Amino acid sequence: MAEGHAQALALTLPASAQRQQHPGAVAEALAGWVLAGPAVLLMWLLLLGPALGVIMLSFTDWTFGAPDIAWAGLANYQELFRDRVFWQSLRNTLAYVAFTVPASVFFGLGVALLIEAGNRGKGLYRTLFFLPVTSTLLAMALVFQFAFHPTVGLVNKAFMVVGLPTTDWLKNPDTALYALGVIGIWQAVGLNMVLFLAGLKAIPKDLYEAAAIDGADSAWERFRRVTWPMLGPALVFVVSITAIRSFQVFDTVAVLTDGGPNKATSVLLYQMYQEGFSFLRSAYAAALTCVFLAFVLLLTWAQTQLLDKRAHYG
Repeated sequence: MAEGHAQALALTLPASAQRQQHPGAVAEALAGWVLAGPAVLLMWLLLLGPALGVIMLSFTDWTFGAPDIAWAGLANYQELFRDRVFWQSLRNTLAYVAFTVPASVFFGLGVALLIEAGNRGKGLYRTLFFLPVTSTLLAMALVFQFAFHPTVGLVNKAFMVVGLPTTDWLKNPDTALYALGVIGIWQAVGLNMVLFLAGLKAIPKDLYEAAAIDGADSAWERFRRVTWPMLGPALVFVVSITAIRSFQVFDTVAVLTDGGPNKATSVLLYQMYQEGFSFLRSAYAAALTCVFLAFVLLLTWAQTQLLDKRAHYG
């Protein structure tokens, strides 16, 4: 009875009195903050602090090198939403993402399935397909510039052989963005392949044996009933990472097209670069950065939520 009354009294005591009764909990919490302190400090210095600085800068009128800075409120955002180039860059970015993400995920999964199904040379094929990820994109962009050349390029040569129409892929406003998308797909397939291979390795072999007992003898049935559902977590991660990387396209635009022709390949990240470093409009570039980050976070969250509900975590 006395023990029960003591427990009831402890539950009715305020939190401060309970902490006084348990000084070890305070020491434990303090030790936790001491251990986590360096990581929290680095997070603020490298991530949260600069992000907060960009947000504050977007509400000013500061230009790079100016001695004075004044509060501008929402003026930069009002100008941004009236800017025709911004909306053009946003449409180009969305078109690029819509083209590169499904294709790179599809081809990455296909390559992973082919490699996993093989018996020989798995390491060699993994290395070959992963090479684009490790290569310097700027150097490879020059190779693709030659491949897309209107007269001596390999793409037009191949099209002429099969009787298809040719064009100047990087100078034609209708094809320039998708030519850059092909380069993005080429680079993303290798990373997606490695991630899908990790997901395939994690699928228990017992599930395939059970599916065979239930009559799933064909490769398509095994893929539909076992492989695809069990790849849900890997698919969520691959789609999210690929979408983020596609939104951050910059190198190929800066090297091959410079945003042209006629702003046909101007994307959000390239517009940020121009506003901030070419035109030195730092506050306006900060506002553009905030809109870009908010849009990417929202789309990534919606993507993850939609796919996460269908993913099987076992």
